[in-house]
Amino acid sequence: MTGGSLGQRTASYGSLQLLNNNGIVGKPTSSIFTRKPSPKMLLAGSRDREKQFLLLVFCKFLGRRRVAMLLLVGLPLLIFTLGSYVLDKENTSLNIDEHIGSLVPYVSQAADDPAALMISRVKDTQKDRDSSTEKDGNKTQHPSPPAAASLIKRVVSLHHPCENFAFPPPPPLGLQRPGPRPCPVCYVPVEQAIASMPSSPSESPVLQNLTYIHDEKPVKTETHGGSDFGGYPSLKQRNGSYEIKESMTVHCGFVKGSRPGRQSGFDLDEFDLTELEQFHDVIVASAIFGNYDLIQQPKKISQAARQNVPFYMFVDEETEAYMKNSSILDSNKRVGLWRIIVVRNIPYNDSRRNGKVPKLLLHRIFPNVRYSIWIDGKLQLVVDPYKILERFLWRENATFAISRHYRRFDVFVEAEANKAAGKYDNSSIDYQVEFYKNEGLTPYSEAKLPITSDVPEGCVIIREHIPITNLFSCLWFNEVDRFTARDQLSFSTVRDKIMAKVNWTVNMFLDCERRNFVIQAYHRDLLVHKASPGAATMHHQLVLPGTSLGGKNPGKRSSKRGKGEKRSGSKRHRKVAAGNKDSSSF
Repeated sequence: MTGGSLGQRTASYGSLQLLNNNGIVGKPTSSIFTRKPSPKMLLAGSRDREKQFLLLVFCKFLGRRRVAMLLLVGLPLLIFTLGSYVLDKENTSLNIDEHIGSLVPYVSQAADDPAALMISRVKDTQKDRDSSTEKDGNKTQHPSPPAAASLIKRVVSLHHPCENFAFPPPPPLGLQRPGPRPCPVCYVPVEQAIASMPSSPSESPVLQNLTYIHDEKPVKTETHGGSDFGGYPSLKQRNGSYEIKESMTVHCGFVKGSRPGRQSGFDLDEFDLTELEQFHDVIVASAIFGNYDLIQQPKKISQAARQNVPFYMFVDEETEAYMKNSSILDSNKRVGLWRIIVVRNIPYNDSRRNGKVPKLLLHRIFPNVRYSIWIDGKLQLVVDPYKILERFLWRENATFAISRHYRRFDVFVEAEANKAAGKYDNSSIDYQVEFYKNEGLTPYSEAKLPITSDVPEGCVIIREHIPITNLFSCLWFNEVDRFTARDQLSFSTVRDKIMAKVNWTVNMFLDCERRNFVIQAYHRDLLVHKASPGAATMHHQLVLPGTSLGGKNPGKRSSKRGKGEKRSGSKRHRKVAAGNKDSSSF
């Protein structure tokens, strides 16, 4: 390093010195004055010396080891305190949108968060609009359009309160009670459920216009199955009904009369017909024929549902007479929440087959209803209808929902169980299953996934009334009318044939979820037997299908059964879900 370079570096810290052409330092053009320290600098220096002196005295008095220990303990404590303060401040912060005029909960601005990105875009648009307004010299704040505010509200609500819900682990084996039982279900509050109702009908794939066959003089052209009420559709007509088109006309019961319920079989009073034609967003429906069940009053129904959701119970004249004799039917044809609809001129001899008419053909009885919930007569509803629809239809973007069987998921296994329990004539069950087998029905396997079951627990049906679900209901009823009344056997055939043609499916939720919102009660004949003398000592004999007590069948039913229909002796008709002892019934 040369002296010249030293001169240059030294000059960079003092007053500038001039260099001649040879690189030698020249004389300065002006005299160099030494800068005297200011009083403030002298004061700061004296304070530093005092601090150093105190630190030396402190270290000498306590010792270096003790000072080091104090530093090791105090420094982490200080860091923890400051960190807690910062986190608490962040957690309580709010994004205040001055232009929207509302408080928006803090949303993470992560790149993969769609809600954050959409909110950010709305805010940026508002800021750009306001900045352009200020540049024009007009600083008057204009309110944001309603679309932007509603967009932010909708985006924030994308985070569903049940999105992190998970089923709890099953209880230990020793604590499990035998048989099916309910499981937890995450419902939203009634207000939020009502707000989740779609404002327009769901899209019906392919099928847009569905009409129904009318025939005042139906003729039976084939030897097997059918009825006057159903119109005796031929096999050719049956097979053609699965060719989904934009406009279709199919058999769907009620083939006679000017409209369903008027001289059609399954006839209703004119006053009731007028009421059933009214528009409703949601209805709940059930039925009791042959005085077979006791009416179960719904529980935990919100005030909104009580005011806007009608509860309809279809009964035959036999059940109506029992209600009148028991003085439980008031002058307004009501029993609690249920509005009683009396059916006359019932089409079948079998009470359970008559019950399939409102169960599967609600869209024909209620032509101006958007959503319906069907529950069998032996069930008690214990959850608000709006919550049920939000959970099983609207949240799932589904139009038809039904629970799967809690144990069986194969049609062949279900058929054998029906025969073993005496649910129907064995030869009729064999004929139906063999017919489906020849059409291509195979045992359920994992190859059918994402379809999780071929066997429903059909006592609850939740649906939106649109053309494709109405078609499914019609064709399912036609199978019940042609073959056995065991609708579990025909469900998967109709579902799979429609799914093969259009992009549509059924939401088959868990049976334990169904048991969360309905409680199952005994049928009337079993309740009468349980109340009879000696029933407590002989109750264990009820588990044997077809067992008679003292040479008499308990609970004899007054209604006739259809051809091939056997008295049910299954355990399914003898059980009651936990908690039913507190249920109110009439």
